[in-house]
Amino acid sequence: MEVDVVNMEGEKIRTVELPAQIFEAPINIDLMHQAYVRQMANARLGTHSTKTRGDVSGGGKKPWKQKGTGRARQGSNRSPQWVGGGKVHTPHPRDYSLPMPRKMRQAALRSALSARASEKAIVVVEDLALSEAKTKLMAQVMLKLVGEESAIILIPAKNPTYETIIRSASNLARTKTMLANYLNIRDLLTYDKIVVPVQSLDVISAHLG
Repeated sequence: MEVDVVNMEGEKIRTVELPAQIFEAPINIDLMHQAYVRQMANARLGTHSTKTRGDVSGGGKKPWKQKGTGRARQGSNRSPQWVGGGKVHTPHPRDYSLPMPRKMRQAALRSALSARASEKAIVVVEDLALSEAKTKLMAQVMLKLVGEESAIILIPAKNPTYETIIRSASNLARTKTMLANYLNIRDLLTYDKIVVPVQSLDVISAHLG
């Protein structure tokens, strides 16, 4: 697939051929859904907890004798039916993570990239650099590249040049920066545009090729 390469002014300067095995892969909706559900499940902390009758304070002594009072028998005033008693059938810490083989995760990313490429949602930039870390400058660049749409910028590597980009974009509500090899299915499907510096194409190819 051939796409335009633009400069920071949004002007076309040349074209580049995107790797067909990544950007023209079969689009498997079920696989993308499975990868998305896995990512969202793995993000859950699972730290919610409640106290059972063995965790609450009190109890110990039998509230009243077993027989002869006319009342229902009770063994502890910290049973679930008592006010201040322990809880039953309530949440406890658990692991929500779901397994998914690495090759399936990579195939889901290739499928998502192919889907976004077919929607013309990928913006390839020749060079992305700012003279200083300033939100206003980054906002002007993003306006020329993607207009008012939300975008994720795939950074090839952490170096002084791209550190400036990361800092400049950190205060933009509709812009997110991410290392290209940390690409994930949720961000691919959430943002309107995917801004890819030319150098990031090599990182993506090495990661998913």
